[in-house]
Amino acid sequence: QVQLVESGGGLVQAGGSLRLSCTASGGTFGTYAMGWFRQAPGKERVFVAGISWRGGRTQYADSVKGRFTISRDNAKKTMYLQMNSLKPEDTAVYYCAADPSGIGYAPKEYDYWGQGTQVTVSS
Repeated sequence: QVQLVESGGGLVQAGGSLRLSCTASGGTFGTYAMGWFRQAPGKERVFVAGISWRGGRTQYADSVKGRFTISRDNAKKTMYLQMNSLKPEDTAVYYCAADPSGIGYAPKEYDYWGQGTQVTVSS
């Protein structure tokens, strides 16, 4: 069992930056690929970014490429999402998730989820 807790969300103006963190406890964090998803009101949860278990491979949704950066520190059992040049359409609840089999793009591929952190970008 892996428990995940997100932090770092908040309210920011368009063009601003935020850094989300996802801290794990239990399980073996360093053996899981990790991902960030987001869910806007009335919409499905969608993939934002993923990182392999060692951090050597990353994947991004087209909508965030060049603006967001995913990283991880296995010694600290923590994953990060640096979000720059934020846009109002980035407003959503952001979730981190753990996938034991590699970077997945669909929520159903992930076994463990955090509770989410709200990101609101004002125009």
